[in-house]
This record gives sequence, C-alpha cells and structure tokens, in this order.
Amino acid sequence: MKTATNLDVYYEAVSASDKLAPIQEMIRACMQCGTCTGSCPNAFAMDYTPRQLWRLVLLGQKDEIFRSKTFSLCSDCYLCTLRCPRGLHLTEAMDALKQIAAGENRAEYKYSILFNKNFMQSVRRHGRVKEMEFMTNYFTAVKNPLVPFRFASLGIKLIAKGKVSVSWLPKARFPLEKIFQKVNELETPP
Repeated sequence: MKTATNLDVYYEAVSASDKLAPIQEMIRACMQCGTCTGSCPNAFAMDYTPRQLWRLVLLGQKDEIFRSKTFSLCSDCYLCTLRCPRGLHLTEAMDALKQIAAGENRAEYKYSILFNKNFMQSVRRHGRVKEMEFMTNYFTAVKNPLVPFRFASLGIKLIAKGKVSVSWLPKARFPLEKIFQKVNELETPP
C-alpha cells in the first residue's frame, strides 16, 4: 500500500472526465518506442500493449482505456519504469489508472477489486494468505454461484501439486494489524 499522494487528493477533487489529465502529464514525453511493451512480462495477455495504452491515454480516449484490461493486468514489477529511455514513471501511471477504475466502481473491475480486498484482509488477519479462507471469502463476496466453477480445475491442480494448503494454519504470532493501521493513517489525507 502507498501513502497518500498529490494524485490521490487530486482525484477526489476533479470530475471523472478530468482525471486523465495528471496521467497524461506523467507520460507526455512518451516517444512510443515500445520498450515498456518489450519489458512487460504480462504484455502477451493484454488486449492493448502498454505502448498502445499510453497512446490512448495521450489521446484522452477514456472509454477505450477503461474497456481495456491492460492496466488491470499490470503486476507492478517496475520493469517498464526501469527501462524507459525517457525515465517516465509508467508503473505509477498504471496504478493511477487502477485508482480511477476502482474509484468509479466500474463493473468491469468489480472482481479485481473484490479479489484485492479479500487478499489483503487475509494477509491482515494471518500475516500471510490462507488460500482456502481467502478464496472462500472472495467467492462469497462475488455473489455469483457460477464463478467458483471457472476456477475449480485450477484449484484441484494446485492442491494436487501441493501449491495450495487445505489445512487451517494457526494465526500468525505477529499479526500485521499495527502495520495496516499505520498505512491507513499515512494514506488518510490531513
């Protein structure tokens, strides 16, 4: 989690149509070289490459941007930012797009938002992810009884390979509650 930034305060104060302006300013110097796309380990799964997404941002194509799954597939690995010849903060720009989508409660990102929320709740409670509890809470929050069936075969494979524990682990000795409280303090604008 990050501390509150000027962008966070800005997003709360402006209308939805003006929220792209600070992101456009962050990437204004983009020369469309494609280094971000070539560096991205998730580019193969994106409907627009990062380079194409930045072009849409510069053109102000808000509807097209938020129909895309590109920024939601960004794993915040910072490879694009590290390798950008212009030194642009591309990962922060991707995060800003995620914040706009979450703030607008867009239906396309409902599952991503619920996934993140339940993941962090599990970490907060146990100091690590307890997979079975996390997925149970996530599927309950989704409120669609068919969604778990889409993941059933993957879950069975992961359990069979020992990648997911079905045992209930004891609560962590050093719960992370105080850390989460401090982060909330730092994120809350004055």
